Amino acid sequence: MRPLPRLLALAAAAALLTGCAAGVDQAGAPIIATAAASTATATSTATFTAAARSAAAPSASPTPRATRATRSRGVGVRAALDGPQPACGRAGAAPTSYRHVVWIWLENRSYGKVIGSVGSTAQRSAPYFNSLADDCGLATNYHNVSHPSQPNYFAAVAGTTGGVTSNCEASACPLGNRQTLFTQLTSTGREFRSYEESMPSPCFGRNSGTYVDRHNPEVYFSSDLAQCKAWDVPLGTDTSGPLVTALATNTLPAFSFVTPNVCSDMHSCSTQAGDTWLARWVPRIVASPAYQEGDTAVFITFDEGEGGHTYRCATNTTDIGCHVATVVVAPSTPHGTRSAVLFNHYSLLRTTEQLLGIRDYLGHAATATSMVSAFRL
Repeated sequence: MRPLPRLLALAAAAALLTGCAAGVDQAGAPIIATAAASTATATSTATFTAAARSAAAPSASPTPRATRATRSRGVGVRAALDGPQPACGRAGAAPTSYRHVVWIWLENRSYGKVIGSVGSTAQRSAPYFNSLADDCGLATNYHNVSHPSQPNYFAAVAGTTGGVTSNCEASACPLGNRQTLFTQLTSTGREFRSYEESMPSPCFGRNSGTYVDRHNPEVYFSSDLAQCKAWDVPLGTDTSGPLVTALATNTLPAFSFVTPNVCSDMHSCSTQAGDTWLARWVPRIVASPAYQEGDTAVFITFDEGEGGHTYRCATNTTDIGCHVATVVVAPSTPHGTRSAVLFNHYSLLRTTEQLLGIRDYLGHAATATSMVSAFRL
């Protein structure tokens, strides 16, 4: 049975406790992680376990996504009708349109550091991530765009690096009034949120503790300033805060950019720390009313790999620092989907634009390969 290995992996991930340590990014800039890796309280552990069981529960056959009529009757009615739903492989076809897309970005791990066979170092370091890849979709030939971190974040939301080749705070290298995925959504009357772990206040444009602004691209664009002040918000914890509230009340925006702090994203802490963070948050997203309604897709990727020697990574299939793992979680994605098609962060942007009904693709997204067909989105 598929659920048992998944639950075992969840339990193993939740048991990993890891402290933070000082680290450096690809450019060599030191980061001091001032907070230990987050650990769940007894209450949050119980809640997480319940959410994980709900998300992992099997169904006898694929269940069609809820109709608008079912949705209007509330999640309680839906649960009574359909029962708990697995994360992936439960829908026979993709929805005609998506209401929500969620990105989760991690840091500085090449593909082989987090994806491996059972018993490998990679699998033991990231058991939850591997179980999620097994149960949902994995892009095996996905690439970051450049090094260090910052150009990759810009590329993903604007279709261009903006000529940035280093890490810098928002005051030092603003990208000005430029069209982004954020402005595309605003112009069509939809909302987005950047959920930033450990950010001290909305739209904070400086480094602070385990929060770094270079992992929060929205603060760099003056075109997004008004929305940034309202919609670029602290993540909160896995028991309270803006994202937990949005998940619980079915008020998730059209697009959510979820950014862990520099410990939870593996930048300055261990792979296990990031895997444990994912094991707390992803089941909550999957168990939420928005996801269970069938028209939400989640993408988990890494800003860049490590150990490479080139900054030209978007189509580079030989440099280890250009190859990262990306997991696709959607109800219509068949269990265990693998795609060896060459994708990159521009592909992620194009795919997200497509899912949200945007056809005016930004920058390099216009010529990037979409992930829609490969993962049955």
